[in-house]
Amino acid sequence: MIFLRKKIAKSWLLSKLYYRFCGLEIRGQPDDSVWYFAFGANMNDKAFLERRGMLPFEWRVGRIKGYRLRFNLDGRPLGKAAPANISKDVKAEVWGVLYRIDRAALIRLDSSEGVPGKRYRHLWIDVMDAGGERIAAVTYIADGNERDGNPSLRYITLLRDGAHAHGLPEHYLGFLDGVQAAE
Repeated sequence: MIFLRKKIAKSWLLSKLYYRFCGLEIRGQPDDSVWYFAFGANMNDKAFLERRGMLPFEWRVGRIKGYRLRFNLDGRPLGKAAPANISKDVKAEVWGVLYRIDRAALIRLDSSEGVPGKRYRHLWIDVMDAGGERIAAVTYIADGNERDGNPSLRYITLLRDGAHAHGLPEHYLGFLDGVQAAE
């Protein structure tokens, strides 16, 4: 299925048909600009630029209010890794990196994140950049488990390194440093 997803993601027309088949819609044109908010491993350049092959036009530090970072998804190996997710929490905020990419790149990113599928789905949300500008962006959210797990050491290191490299605020870096890795 992953191979087929990647093949479909290379074609705008096939992607539109596939999304429609899954009950979703792709709007706009392949070269239209869109902002993507990364709060997990995609904050790390090795994950986002190198492994996923993304070439953003620009990036900014950003945050979303009313959500909190959770590790409540089942990762691999099961019980030993929990990927990042967000969930509503009126008292919290999540910091991350805003990337401006085109819609064709978002389709390729979707395919690497399993969208459309049973796990992540798009969430269109207002993100405040470090300068106070409100930016409409897309991010990923999933229906997670009731209880949080622990991310693998490799995964939380990607988050920490990406957050440090992009200059996220010290209090948030401290929060990420306090996340306990799975044993």
